[in-house]
Amino acid sequence: MLQDILAAKKALFADGVQTVLRGQENRTRSVAFVNGDLVSNVRSETRGINARVLKNGVYGFASMAEYSESAAESVLKAATENAFFLANHAGSDKKAPRSFGLGNVALNHDLTDAEQKKIIEACREMDNYIAKNYPDLKSRTISYRGQSHDKIVYTSDAFSGHVTYPRCHIYTVMSTETKDGVPVELFKAHGGFGNFDEVFGDVSKYFPDIDDLYRKLMDKKEGVYADAGYKTVILGGDLAGMLSHEAVGHTVEADLVAGGSVAGPLLNKQVASPLVTLVDFAHTTLGQTAPLPVYLDDEGTVAQDAVLIKDGILTGYMHNRESAERWGVAPTGNARAWDFSDEPIIRMRNTAILPGKDKFDDMIASVDDGYLLVKTGNGQADLTGEFMFGVNMGYEIKNGKLGRALLDTTVSGIAFDMLKTVDMVSSDMNWSSAGTCGKKQPMTTSFGGPYLRCKIMIGGR
Repeated sequence: MLQDILAAKKALFADGVQTVLRGQENRTRSVAFVNGDLVSNVRSETRGINARVLKNGVYGFASMAEYSESAAESVLKAATENAFFLANHAGSDKKAPRSFGLGNVALNHDLTDAEQKKIIEACREMDNYIAKNYPDLKSRTISYRGQSHDKIVYTSDAFSGHVTYPRCHIYTVMSTETKDGVPVELFKAHGGFGNFDEVFGDVSKYFPDIDDLYRKLMDKKEGVYADAGYKTVILGGDLAGMLSHEAVGHTVEADLVAGGSVAGPLLNKQVASPLVTLVDFAHTTLGQTAPLPVYLDDEGTVAQDAVLIKDGILTGYMHNRESAERWGVAPTGNARAWDFSDEPIIRMRNTAILPGKDKFDDMIASVDDGYLLVKTGNGQADLTGEFMFGVNMGYEIKNGKLGRALLDTTVSGIAFDMLKTVDMVSSDMNWSSAGTCGKKQPMTTSFGGPYLRCKIMIGGR
């Protein structure tokens, strides 16, 4: 973990400007097996310091790929000079966003680094389990990816703190063929927040998930194509989460609202069924630690939940300090940066539709002719809310009962229109913590949701 060498450098902060000094180390560990052969074994890390200084509405930024006291002094000096130079030429007297208090956020989680040998052994154990129990597969892939962000943040007029964000996943990919020789594939990400030993100290606990994945693959092997059209469907938590992030979440990030997203003129208007409440959670969800908890953002704002849709009404956006000042609200702590050389921008954290009161079995029984759509492997959306997602696991629903599995298909629509058709929301929900959002720079995110009964356009063969 990073040692705090930055505290004393607050004495170098210039008067009359807003300053953030951040030290950061990112670690990535990865391993991959294909059909029992080790094909990738990588360890990488980056470490450095940056400073961002705001004067009269203009930012000066500097970074250095070195974690030392001299590097901290250099980036502070450069960022301050940049801010003063740009402010002199900008001719603006805009004030910095107001402060919402000073304080310190305590370290949230220790970081430990597992030996690569232990990671390889864990992946091999999972691969051996699949090879022994499911020899009829055409191919299998086991891949591990562990990431950690270690950040020390000091600010002139906000909160400071040392925060860490470790997560690790093992991805299981299985493939086979239909009787006509068409390849079919399914994958699952096992794991979540924490260090390797915390998440994969006993990989056998994931064997039931592997068994379930194989059963679904065998169902899909005998699958059929969906009938294209506007259908009644039940979206699983994976798809509800993808919708929450891609098709809704990006439209309500305040910087993209300012850039013209569809959500701009919809504030305080109905955009979904009254059954739909959507929140970008900071660190706690429904009384439990969020899949990827964020306690302090990279501007020194203590992270708060951002309630985006409440009972179908669009109630707010996700903010950094600057956008919160523009809209006259408190910042939510959504300013996050991927690497030490990146400036923070508005990013999602744990975005999900809240569970409702309906039981899953009742939802299935309510559908005469439709589909249960369980998993998505990819998706895209734009700032109009229009989306298209791939569906790689689903089932027919006929006369209130589950039928045959589906081969790969797609769903599409306009998010706010689709959400208005939601008429049942399950009481349970699922999370996916393996996401990496690609808005300008990568960022770890999680998303989730309950089962949603709605109407949506589904593709066919």
